[in-house]
Order: sequence, then C-alpha cells, then structure tokens
Amino acid sequence: MSEDLHEVVLPADASGAVDRVVAEFIRRGHALHESGMYDKAIEEFELALALDGDNREAMLGQNRAIRRHVPRWHWEMLHDRERADLYDRAISQVVRPDRRVLDIGTGTGLLSMMAARAGAREVTACEGQPAVAAVAKQIIRAAGHEQVITVVSKRSTAMRVPADMPARADILITETIDCALLGEGILGTIAHAREHLLTDDALILPSAGRVFAQLVESDTLFQKNHVGKLYGFDLSEFNSLASLEYFDSRLRNHQWRPLSEPMEIFAFDFYKDGPDERRAEFVVSPTAEGRAHAIVFWFELDLVPGIGLTNSPSNPQSHWKQAVQCLPDPLQVRPAEPLLLDARHDGISIHFTAVSMGETTP
Repeated sequence: MSEDLHEVVLPADASGAVDRVVAEFIRRGHALHESGMYDKAIEEFELALALDGDNREAMLGQNRAIRRHVPRWHWEMLHDRERADLYDRAISQVVRPDRRVLDIGTGTGLLSMMAARAGAREVTACEGQPAVAAVAKQIIRAAGHEQVITVVSKRSTAMRVPADMPARADILITETIDCALLGEGILGTIAHAREHLLTDDALILPSAGRVFAQLVESDTLFQKNHVGKLYGFDLSEFNSLASLEYFDSRLRNHQWRPLSEPMEIFAFDFYKDGPDERRAEFVVSPTAEGRAHAIVFWFELDLVPGIGLTNSPSNPQSHWKQAVQCLPDPLQVRPAEPLLLDARHDGISIHFTAVSMGETTP
C-alpha cells in the first residue's frame, strides 16, 4: 500500500467523498504503474475497487498491472495437454502417502493438486507473485485440497524451514523453465532448494535436462531482429537496439532450412548442478551450403526415468516455442568449411558465437 495513504481521509457525510477517494486511488495506481511499481499499483487499484467494485478504470488498471506478472503464455501453457499429462504421470509415479512435496512456481496450483490427488501427505505450493498466489489458494480451496496444500506467497529462495514449511520436502516439483530451459532460473532455484528446503535423499522432478542447437537459414527469422532499407529509407541504425540474446519463436511458422545437424550443447543434472557459468566449444560441419541467419535451440527434459518432454521443432504439440539467437550478420557456410561455435551460459541465459574456421582440405 502507498506510504502516503494516510493523506486520503474520507470526510463524514461529504457529498462525493467516495468518488474523490476512488479517483485518488486510481491516480496513484496509474502513477505507480508508469514508474514500474506494479505490485504497489495493484494495491491502489484494489483499494479503489473495495469502494467501487464496478469502476471500469480501476478494473482495467489492476488487470494491466497484473499482466506484467502474468504474461499471456500462461493460458497457452495450461492448455498444453501433453505437458500436463506427462507431469501428472511422473507425479503419480513418485508420490506416496508419506511424502512431503514442494511445488516451486505453482501458478494455478495445478501440479500441487496433482500431487495431492496422488496421495501426498502435505504439499507446499510456492508462488512468488502475490496476485497469482491468491488465485491459487481459491482454486485449491474449490478443489477441496486446502487441507493438504499450503500456498506460500513468496519466492522459494526466500523460504526457510520451519518458518515457511514445517519440514524439508521429500519431493521437489517445478516447471520454472523457458524455451531455452534456463531462463526462469531453474538452476539457482533447485540449488537453493537442495540446500535449504529438501531432504538429503529428496526426489527432484525434473531430474535432468539437455539443450540442443542447430544452425539454420531463414530470412524471416533474421527479420525478427534486423532491419535494413525499407520504404525508401535506410533503417539499419535501429539494429543497434536489436537483441543480443535469444528470443522465442515457433520455427514451424517460418520458412527455414537446416544447415547443420542438431547437437547437444549443455547437459544438466538437477541433483548436482548449480547456476555456475559454463562454456563449451564445438566444431560444426555444415550439412549444406547457405546463409546462416540464426542458431535455433531447444531442450529435452527428464521428469522421472522413462518420462520426458521436449520443445524440439519436431514436436508441434508443445506450447513452448523454440529459442532463437540471430547472428549479427548472415554467415555464408559450406560443407567443406567448418565453424567454431562457442556456447556459454551464466546460469540464466545461453549465448552463442559462431566463427568460420576457413576452408579445410578433404
């Protein structure tokens, strides 16, 4: 709530007093939103709605601030039946009546409710976004699982035992992954949980992951991050603002041609690995001649033995898009001229550099 909230006093029996107070809350909400203080903005709009529940400006302001924390991809993710079915199967395979479960990044509470349905003794559902946590509590209560599932409205890295959960968990379930696997901080999240929130022999779901990459030719992908001469003007200076890192896109929505075989770039064991930086170098032999515009990469995830999922370009069912890093300039490649591919990650983001090694002798 705003620090200067005490300045707004509702006069007794004053005409239009409620309208003036509502307008002040809305004004503050907009100002906080423009300053990037979205949580505080949500609070101000909620105060306005507490006095005038039908105020459309307050409702829209609150929703715009919430959407900063709840991107549109959540709805597509929730309709990804393959993802939900695979997680449900994996959870059913490991949960037992004596198990305590920790679900990090619970969102709607779906994975926590799957664990409760599978018979978990108790489930702690961690959700760092307060508005999302509040909705998760309502969903869990309506499903009749509130006696088993406790929603903790804070980031897991701020949680401690026994302050936030009664005992260390026997099972960790999380889906804090993006299209390139690491972007939501899964390495640091799980490393912290292993040290502070899990038993020594806890099961971790997912257990492992791998990242694969491929060199591709695609003018349309390149145009998503580059511009040149258009409409009679040279707009190329705008490329100084282009992304140096990856963005997400559905490869199947573009014309593209593979210029190399997919290769495994990084492998992660979530029982051991942390967010420490890593670097790897690869010699890539192009499989065709062409102009390399981008490196497309994706993950494979092991939930439990025998159950895994991927956002590979060959899996059109996945809601996850592929990760795309455009090269600074198109790179002419030929099968006889290998490339040196440098791959690095800082625990959150993966970045590639590709350099031609020159023509080799047969």
